[in-house]
Amino acid sequence: MRPHCRSNPRFLRHPNRLAFPPTKSTLSKRDTVKKARVWLDQNGTAFTFHDYKKAGIDRPRLEAWVAEHGWETVLNRAGTTFRALPEADKAGLDADRAVALMLAQPSMIKRPVLDLGDRTVVGFKPERYAAALA
Repeated sequence: MRPHCRSNPRFLRHPNRLAFPPTKSTLSKRDTVKKARVWLDQNGTAFTFHDYKKAGIDRPRLEAWVAEHGWETVLNRAGTTFRALPEADKAGLDADRAVALMLAQPSMIKRPVLDLGDRTVVGFKPERYAAALA
């Protein structure tokens, strides 16, 4: 693994931009992020990270992901951060409210997000990454 891959990522960038979120040991998706990073390394894909919890995520990028995949895919409703929200905050969600929640608490964004510039891949499945990077 390249040294920069060992950092605590939020965004992972390919030369065309890749995005990954937090990899804290308390996050259930840590294994998914780790598998994606290992897969990219094993397949010779160069990448860099952008930590959106520290550096932030801009509304236009997040809105583009939601437009491409739907807020239901981008918002991690299975995560502890979302589940801990009051029921009133979870009720009646739509794209605008979901984006506002994810901007306020980036840990609610499903991870990893592979940003290829012209399209993105949300989540990790080896066959989807292979097809996206072919």
